[in-house]
Amino acid sequence: MKILFLIALLFTNFSFAQQITCSPQSKEAVHAKIKEVKALKKLEIGNTIVAVGKTFLGTPYVAKTLEIGTTESLVVNLEGLDCTTFVENVLAFSLLKSSDSTSFDAFTKVLETIRYKNGTLNGYPSRLHYFTEWIANNQFKGLVTDITAKIGGTPVQKEINFMSTHRELYPFLKDDNANLAQIQASEQYLNNQEFCILEKNTIAANEHLIQSGDIIALTTSIKGLDITHTGIATREKDGRIHLLHASTSGAVKISEKPLVDYLKGIKSNTGIMVVRVN
Repeated sequence: MKILFLIALLFTNFSFAQQITCSPQSKEAVHAKIKEVKALKKLEIGNTIVAVGKTFLGTPYVAKTLEIGTTESLVVNLEGLDCTTFVENVLAFSLLKSSDSTSFDAFTKVLETIRYKNGTLNGYPSRLHYFTEWIANNQFKGLVTDITAKIGGTPVQKEINFMSTHRELYPFLKDDNANLAQIQASEQYLNNQEFCILEKNTIAANEHLIQSGDIIALTTSIKGLDITHTGIATREKDGRIHLLHASTSGAVKISEKPLVDYLKGIKSNTGIMVVRVN
C-alpha cells in the first residue's frame, strides 16, 4: 500500500503547493539531509525512522515555525523544529529513503502530503492543526496506523475547540472569519469521532508493545485540546522506550528518562496515542 502510494505521489502530476517558503540555507540543508539519509543502512521502516530522527539530534527547538507570512505556504525549515515539524520531516525523509527518491521536489511533495488534508495545501485550514486529525488523515492516506486500541488503549470523547476559542493566539485566525469557520468545521469533525488513548497509568504494562519508530502523541487534560506534544519512540540500551523529540527545553534530544517516567513530570498529561508507520 505504502509503496504504491509513493509511486503515485512521486510520478503522477497532481495539485501541488503553489508557494514554498524555504531559505537558501534550508534548501541546502534538505539536499545535505537527503544525502545523509541515503547513506544510512536500509532497515525496516521503524528503525529507519529512528535512524533518520537521530540525524536531527541537537537541532534547535523553535516554536511556531509554520506561522509565518500572510498566506499559508509549505514551510521547509530544517534549521529550527517544533515537535510536530520534527515528526513530519523525519517521516518525509524516511519515506523518501524507502522510495529511493533524491530530489528536493520529491521531498516537498511528500512533506505536503503529510502536513495537509488529503495531501494538498489549500489555505490555512487545510493544514492538519490538531494532531488527532493529523493521525486520522494520514491513516486515510495509508501512511500510518493508529494502534492505540490494539495495545490497551480505551475510547474517549472530548470536546475539541482550543483554536476557535483562542483565535487571538493564531495570526491566521485572529481577524479571518472564513478561516475560523473552516477550523470550527474541523473541530466539529473531531468532536464526532471517538479516539483511544493509552492512559498514563497503563503505559508501563503495555510498553513492550510499543516499537522503535512508533509516533507517540501526548494527550492532555487541557480544556479544548487533544495533543500537547509528539515525538518518536526509541528503545534504547536500557531496553526501555524513550522519546526522541524536539524538546521545548532547547533542541532535538532523547529523553533521559524512559517514556513512562518522563510523562510523570507532566502534570496535565493523561496518556498517549501510538501510531505505527506502515
